[in-house]
Amino acid sequence: MTDTVSAKATRNIVFLVIVASLGYFVDIYDLLVFSIVRMPSLLAIGVKPAEVKAVGVTIINWQMFGLLIGGLIWGIIGDKLGRIRVLFGSILLYSIANFVNGRVTSVEEYTIVRFIAGIGLAGELGAGITLVTETMKTTQRGYGTMIISVIGLLGAAAANLVAKSLDWHWAYYVGGILGIFLLLLRLGTFESGLYKDVEKSEISRGNFLMLFTSFKRFIKYLYCILVGSANWFVVGILITLSPEFGKALGAKIPLSAGDGVFYCYIGIALGGLCSGLFSQITRSRRLTVVVWLVISAISAVCYLRTTGITPTQFTWLSLFLGFGAGYWPIFVTIPAEQFGTNIRATVTTTVPNFIRASLIPINAAFAALSVNHGMITSGYIMMGILTIIALFSVSQLKESFHKDLDYVE
Repeated sequence: MTDTVSAKATRNIVFLVIVASLGYFVDIYDLLVFSIVRMPSLLAIGVKPAEVKAVGVTIINWQMFGLLIGGLIWGIIGDKLGRIRVLFGSILLYSIANFVNGRVTSVEEYTIVRFIAGIGLAGELGAGITLVTETMKTTQRGYGTMIISVIGLLGAAAANLVAKSLDWHWAYYVGGILGIFLLLLRLGTFESGLYKDVEKSEISRGNFLMLFTSFKRFIKYLYCILVGSANWFVVGILITLSPEFGKALGAKIPLSAGDGVFYCYIGIALGGLCSGLFSQITRSRRLTVVVWLVISAISAVCYLRTTGITPTQFTWLSLFLGFGAGYWPIFVTIPAEQFGTNIRATVTTTVPNFIRASLIPINAAFAALSVNHGMITSGYIMMGILTIIALFSVSQLKESFHKDLDYVE
């Protein structure tokens, strides 16, 4: 009888990891599809070629702002009403937004829809990571989050393949179809046992203000966010603006942002697999982040000093940049292990979305620097500053590999 119960529990956990992985796959697909179809879609709705970069940055900023707002909304819902409700609500919202996105005809419509999509996307990763970390054994949960990240990150590769095979309208439609399919698959998911225990108590749940009523909690929360700031600079600036970086490096053949995203995310998936295994072997989240931050900084230097960069060189550098940024499964696991069950979903959902939203000030800082220093020098400066901030932040967090998550704030 015990063996039967154990086998059923194992099957449930495997199913949960698979569903969370596919959810993150669709999340990444939709998150990056705009970066891939930015030029053809904006030109198609009448944006002048000279204005594509500026309009694209504005739309990305609004999408990131949606992630910021959505992270708060879904995080609080996850702690107050349950992790499962977030998984259903978030994917329904961004699936609908995808279908609408394929029909936009103006910059204003495009901006509004990407903002709404951002809100929907914000709940996906945090809820999935929270469920998995609360369900799996202490020493094994790193494998669960690693699988989610590796499979999920391949959504970027899928987005690039779809965008190359179909026009930009269908790139969005496919994202909506994938979301609806996943919504049906999630009918078999179950709630976290740790959450059910807290739900029965009178303890305050999903109180976002708790993170600010204690300096110790606040500074820990801030460090969790800053750990990932350099990661998003790689994708949001170095790769997304690769056509512009190519010009600055003297490329004779224009670089493709779509290809950059494709190979970068293959690199991130490989880096996620290696960093996840490294974390399990060394039994240290902190050491893993430090090692990968160093690799990421080295990859950025290699990219920014490749004068006369060719498409072939860009392919390998994108893979290298992605591998260095592949500590994503570790720093999305760290917040889940740092806070109690009653605000864990709030933290785990808001942290990755605050990191994504950090692209807004990063974009502004990079744009301001590039006016006087050019794109290459500005790239060095920004990567250096963000790496130092991330290294300091991870040094201030306690090791959480062996931490029991059955506690509340």
